[in-house]
Amino acid sequence: MKNQVQLITYVDRLSGGGLAELRALLDGPLAGLFGGVHLLPFFHAIDGADAGFDPIDHLSVDRRLGDWGDIRELSAGYEVMADLIVNHVSAASPQFEDFYRHGDASRHAGLFLTFDDVFPRGATEGDLLKIYRPRPGLPFSTVTLRDGSRRVLWTTFTSQQLDINVRHPEGQAYLRSILERFRESGVRSIRLDATGYAIKKAGTGCFMIPETYAFIAELTAQARAMGIEVLVEIHSYYRRQVEIAAKVDRVYDFALPPLVLHTLFTGNARALKSWLAISPRNAITVLDTHDGIGVIDVGADPANPAQSPGLLSPSEIDALVETMHTRSQGQSRQATGAAASNLDLYQVNCTYYDALGGNDRDYLWARAIQFFAPGIPQVYYVGLLATKNDMELLRRTGVGRDINRHHYRKGEAALETEKPVVRALFDLIRFRNRHPSFGGDFKLVESRDESLMLQWTNGAAWSRLTLDFTSGSGEIRYSIDGAAPTAEGKIVIAV
Repeated sequence: MKNQVQLITYVDRLSGGGLAELRALLDGPLAGLFGGVHLLPFFHAIDGADAGFDPIDHLSVDRRLGDWGDIRELSAGYEVMADLIVNHVSAASPQFEDFYRHGDASRHAGLFLTFDDVFPRGATEGDLLKIYRPRPGLPFSTVTLRDGSRRVLWTTFTSQQLDINVRHPEGQAYLRSILERFRESGVRSIRLDATGYAIKKAGTGCFMIPETYAFIAELTAQARAMGIEVLVEIHSYYRRQVEIAAKVDRVYDFALPPLVLHTLFTGNARALKSWLAISPRNAITVLDTHDGIGVIDVGADPANPAQSPGLLSPSEIDALVETMHTRSQGQSRQATGAAASNLDLYQVNCTYYDALGGNDRDYLWARAIQFFAPGIPQVYYVGLLATKNDMELLRRTGVGRDINRHHYRKGEAALETEKPVVRALFDLIRFRNRHPSFGGDFKLVESRDESLMLQWTNGAAWSRLTLDFTSGSGEIRYSIDGAAPTAEGKIVIAV
């Protein structure tokens, strides 16, 4: 993956159209900003129960967006990342329709993970209580087949997302067929979506167990053999995230978004510095995503909170969440937890811009921290345009995450690029892409808690971000290529 800023977006929600319209944006108003683009699920269908993360047909591009030829054309100019949805498939998939009609006689019967597959001798109350799930309740749904027989299937996320038996030959063939289609279409990187839940074993929490690492290694080996790089998406305790990073190609830095907010809210960078000193260097850094702003990643280990504290204390996390609600004028509260469907136990639903109260300077400071943090930065399409919460979409769907999944009409995104904060963000992106220092070594420069100094050095090239939360001054100083050794440039981070 290129060491340049990456875009992550839904095809239609940014472009107001399909893949051709997205390519026109990337080549036009967004030219020079991105080394690659992560296309959020573009499979049939993009408007299911979970915005495409419940694919009916993972091997087909939704016809409203284009076809695999359009993916190949896009990949000729940009490194394309796609989601391999490892854990589940839609209840409306042809595989499940066949299983519904024919039961065990269906050739797809082995694709779906049943309760008995994991608990052939039954489960105790203790077994069930050990299972980790990111939402309330147990991860099972009872389905009645056409012949009247009933089955208990694993459904980790929703009843419309049926978990795959990835250890069964039918499950393995299903995942392999998707990888092969990606390779044929020029996809260079994949994100393993929800892979932490893919392996279930009786007597465990069924999340990131040793067998999960083995599965990830096997799938990664398959992908690498096809020339595809692998990104693993895991929300977990921060020390576990460091352990995971040592075993995979790339991971997300999900601790960074809440820590940046905490730093800007409190004017104290101590917790952020503690994390940057040990954070994975093979990370994809983010501030916002298609999901909410996570807090589990900075909290204590749920399995042993007393002995394994988090990067932030419980009271600091409470203050962080409440400040987000206050800064967003209560809008995030309306989209989070019991206030909206599609419940998540560990995320606040809000645009990052509104989590900061729409403060342009703070938003640019947050992006500057992200761009200087170790890893490759990825910018979400709503954050790219510093967009506010979409309360109309939230009211229409009742889905909390939709507050941060705006649908731009055709031509609207281009108009948004004229906002001063967006133009300033574009300048920061171009600096991150072009300055040679970011190909070198990262250093966390010692400073007082009320300030932050991050530096990159690559031979004679260097750049340094300095933020002073007391005085409110923020700047980037950097070497000028080809100039005298003492010459330097300066960017004041403001609008």
